[in-house]
Amino acid sequence: MYIPFDKVHNIGFISTRFAGTDGVSMETEKWANVFKEEGFQCFYFAGELDRDPSRSFLVPEAHFLHPEIRSIFNTAFALDTNGVRERKLTTKIQAIKEHIKDHLYDFIRRFNIDLLIPENSVTIPLNIPLGLAITELIAETGLPTIAHHHDFFWERQQFKTNGVWDYLNMAFPPHLPPIRHVVISSSASNQLSLRTGISATIIPNVMDFEHPPSPPDDYAGDVRKALGLDPDERLILQPTRVVKRKGIEHAIELVSRLGMKARLVISHASGDEGHDYEQRIIDYSQRMGVNTLFVSDIINEHRGTTADGRKIYNLFDIYPHADLITYPSTIEGFGNAFLEAVYFKKPILVNRYSIYTIDIKPKGFMAIEIDGYVTDEAVEQTRAVLEDSRLKEKTVNTNYALAKKFYSYVVLHEKLMNLMV
Repeated sequence: MYIPFDKVHNIGFISTRFAGTDGVSMETEKWANVFKEEGFQCFYFAGELDRDPSRSFLVPEAHFLHPEIRSIFNTAFALDTNGVRERKLTTKIQAIKEHIKDHLYDFIRRFNIDLLIPENSVTIPLNIPLGLAITELIAETGLPTIAHHHDFFWERQQFKTNGVWDYLNMAFPPHLPPIRHVVISSSASNQLSLRTGISATIIPNVMDFEHPPSPPDDYAGDVRKALGLDPDERLILQPTRVVKRKGIEHAIELVSRLGMKARLVISHASGDEGHDYEQRIIDYSQRMGVNTLFVSDIINEHRGTTADGRKIYNLFDIYPHADLITYPSTIEGFGNAFLEAVYFKKPILVNRYSIYTIDIKPKGFMAIEIDGYVTDEAVEQTRAVLEDSRLKEKTVNTNYALAKKFYSYVVLHEKLMNLMV
C-alpha cells in the first residue's frame, strides 16, 4: 500500500513497553530520531513508558507483565493445551482486546496519528489482546502502518505448543493491505514470506557509527574499582540478561581455559524468564573456578545511586573498560551487543547464531567464533587478541569500518525514507 509521505505528520509507536535498554525500546528511539530529523512528530502507546509524558499514552494492560496478560499467556501456551482452549479464555482475551482497542482509538484521536508503527507487538505473542487490538484497528480504519518485527513466534520453541493458533495466524503478524512490514534480517524475511506470503523490507539494527563514543568521563572513570578488579585483571564483559539462549556457560568455560587473571562481568539480571538458569550459571562458575560478577544492581539505563549509596552506571559506562566482549548466544533476533562491541572497538567472541552467520559474518567482520562449544582454537584466538595489541587494533578497526558502512544511522535514514515514498 502507498503511504503518502507528504500527508504524514504524526507517528504513533505501539508496543508493550518503551522503557529501559531492551532491544525494541532502543531501536524504536533510533527510528524516532530519524523521523524527528525529517520533521515528523512521534508519540508512544505502551504499558510502560519512560518517554516524554506529553507524547505518551499509558495503558497498563498493554504490558506483557500485566497480571491479566501474563495469566492469558501462561494458559494459552501451557504444555497441556493439546491445541485447544477453554471458552472462558477466549472471553477474557476478547474483553481485554476491546479495552485496549478503545484506548488505541483514543490515542489516535488525542495525537492525530497519521501513521502507526507497531514495534514487535504484532510479531511475538507476549500480549495476545494487544496484537489482536492493533490488527482489528488497522482493519477497521485502514490507517497506514509500518509493522516493525524483531522476533517471530516461530523462532521460539515455547510458542510451538499452544491453544491460540487462530490468533497467531490472524495477528502475529497480520496480512492486511495498509501494512508495510519491516524485518531486521534476511532470514526473518525469508521465513515471513514462506510462512505467510508477506513480503518485507529488511532494515537491520544500527548504531551511530558516524560519531565514535567519547572517552569515559569522570563519573565512569572508577568502573574497574567499583567492580573490585585488580589493576592487572582482565574485564570480560557479558552484556546480556541471564537467560538460557545467551549461552553464558560458554563464556565461563572460555574464561576458565584462558589461564589469565580475569573476571567475567554479567551486566543484566534474569528478568522475566525465571531464576533457574541464573542459579545454574552461579554453580557452573564455582565449578569452573571463574570469578563471575552479577552487577545488574549497579547497571541501569540511567546513572544514579543505589539504596546503600553505591554509584549506578549505564551499560555504555562499562564497555570502555572491557578487554573482551562475550556473546555466545544460540538465538538472537539480530544482535545489538555485537554492534555495541564493535562501536566501542572491543574484540568479541560470538557463537555462530543464524543471523550472525547469514547476515553479519559475510560482510567481513573479524570475530572469535564458536559453534555450540568452546574449542582450543577459540581459546588461542582469544588469548592472542588480548595479548597482541597490533592484532587487536587491526581487528577492532576493521570491524568499525564495516559497521559504519552497513549498520549506521545513514543506512537507517535511507531505508526509512524509502518506505515513505
